[in-house]
Amino acid sequence: MFGLFKKKTEIEKLQEKYSKLMAESHKLSTINRSESDAKFAEADAIAKQIDNLKKD
Repeated sequence: MFGLFKKKTEIEKLQEKYSKLMAESHKLSTINRSESDAKFAEADAIAKQIDNLKKD
């Protein structure tokens, strides 16, 4: 209840975006492999950003 108005941190936003991209990538893997690979590459770039933020 008290976390209702708490703003998300940059890492939390990136993790949410990463999860969505991985889900899309998985869904596309059965339909269009090249688009699935593109989504996975985007998700990988976000994972690297998350790692960089955690190091700092």
